[in-house]
Amino acid sequence: MDRYGLRRLVTEVGGRLAEAGVASPEVDARVLAEHVVGRALVMADGASAEQVELYLALVERRAAREPLQLITGTMWFRGLELTARPGVFIVRPETEVVAQAAVDAARAARAVGTAEPVVVDLCTGSGAIAAALALEVPEARVTAVELDDAPAALAAENLERLSPGRVRLVQADATAPETLAELDGAVDVVVSNPPYVPADAVEDDETERYDPDLALYGGGVDGLAVPTAIVERAAALLHPGGVLVMEHDAGQGAALREAALAAGFASASTGQDLTGRDRYLRAVR
Repeated sequence: MDRYGLRRLVTEVGGRLAEAGVASPEVDARVLAEHVVGRALVMADGASAEQVELYLALVERRAAREPLQLITGTMWFRGLELTARPGVFIVRPETEVVAQAAVDAARAARAVGTAEPVVVDLCTGSGAIAAALALEVPEARVTAVELDDAPAALAAENLERLSPGRVRLVQADATAPETLAELDGAVDVVVSNPPYVPADAVEDDETERYDPDLALYGGGVDGLAVPTAIVERAAALLHPGGVLVMEHDAGQGAALREAALAAGFASASTGQDLTGRDRYLRAVR
């Protein structure tokens, strides 16, 4: 065992990560320790010298602002443990609110007599939202769409492990009229976390360095090109009364409500995340 007790070392590491500007230094210090030795050994205050050496190496990677999820290879979403991988967008806690709104819409469709709600996840990325919907609304028939090769491959892995046989994955442009054309007018819920970041508006260094541009920037100075195209595609996919739930930047709410109404939606509103920031569009066809 190293000369440090492990719990004392974790405390010291928290200070090191705080100095490096990590937003949740104590949590990250413990997660990395548990990744190396397991939760039981952290609680028991024991680790071999080799484990301590590995732990400190991972800490330096985190201090250099490599995302925790890429170091551990794991990210969590609504209680699901997903594989994380370089080149694929890291799912954020704020998106859990978006997924909940989609789950609620699918359950509402079921409540009014739709035995198997048809749900489409456009721009699925790692597959997080699609997996959550398939597990939380088991009656739903879920289709996930992703364009880029790396996230499509990772989504296939995550979906097969978490919800085997429950989600159809299609690699295609989510905004193209021919994508899922066979479902036009037949979908109960469309959910999407598309690229929406305005030009030069990434909030932190980690996001800019490690999340792929294709998953971040929505196009144009205001970032609205892709979200607006998703609204238009959703308008074609949904039947009357169907619901679109789409994540967006805090400053895009009014513009996307207008875009939804212009695309033929009967109503459009903006939902907030747990911090009270405008986070997603909810539009009824």
